[in-house]
Amino acid sequence: MLLSLFPRDLCLLTTKPVLYVANVSDEDIADGNDFVDRLKEVAEKEGASVVSIAGGIEQELSLLDAEEQQEFLADMGMEEPGLHRLIHAGYDLLGLITYFTVGEKETRAWTITKGTTGPGAAGKIHTDFERGFIRAEVIAYEDYIACGSEAAAKDKGLMRSEGKEYVVKDGDCILFRFNV
Repeated sequence: MLLSLFPRDLCLLTTKPVLYVANVSDEDIADGNDFVDRLKEVAEKEGASVVSIAGGIEQELSLLDAEEQQEFLADMGMEEPGLHRLIHAGYDLLGLITYFTVGEKETRAWTITKGTTGPGAAGKIHTDFERGFIRAEVIAYEDYIACGSEAAAKDKGLMRSEGKEYVVKDGDCILFRFNV
């Protein structure tokens, strides 16, 4: 391929990953249409991804509360809004994941690259956390939601202690132990 002759540090736009977003009619969101099918063929040849959204549906969803959104999506035969699918596709394209920190005052989502270890994830919060990293106390997202709290997950033995080599997983709920 011609692009492989150029140094990577040139950061050519043509070497960047691509995500196509197709805005389709409300009727075509479930099954797509000929244009989306052709776009998917082109994207597959390029190693790109395609996400179809229906702008009209997304606009209507933005006006509804959470419960009404779920009812509307169920009526449309959809599991999640197009915006969520677009965000997930963007994260996948860029090699990103999310982990959570949970405290009395704040629950926060942090974005890191796939393959980041515990100390690197801690460093996203503060460099002192990375420098003085001792361990990460981790609860899987699904376990945290099922238990309802960190204390309940810990009581059920679902919190585990991970060291410096631990590779953070998407959705992990983490309490970092450090000493500086």
